[in-house]
Amino acid sequence: MTTVLVIDDSPSEMAKFRDILTKNNFQILEANNGEKGCLMAAEHLPDVVLMDVVMPEMNGFQATRKITRGKTTAHIPVVIVSTKNQETDRVWGKRQGAREYLVKPVDENELVRIIRTVTE
Repeated sequence: MTTVLVIDDSPSEMAKFRDILTKNNFQILEANNGEKGCLMAAEHLPDVVLMDVVMPEMNGFQATRKITRGKTTAHIPVVIVSTKNQETDRVWGKRQGAREYLVKPVDENELVRIIRTVTE
């Protein structure tokens, strides 16, 4: 079973991810901030990380960079899922190491397809 770590500070967004991922037979881990998410990524080594950008303290770009450049976590694909929809955000996210960049509200089928693609 594919394990997905969701890093998002919004309880309503987390509930949406939980619903989509559970329904599609993914195991889900949850972190409500970037720092906690980085620690969980190193501890659990999930198959993929879904990363919000706008979070207090450590934002999603910083957390993506930390995970994708970490010794034990560099192999984990990070997919940014954010409300930030400017091309500059997309480019910056990819430069931090994100494999994909999706804009909220995310389409369930696209999300599942992207998760399966990056974990193959």
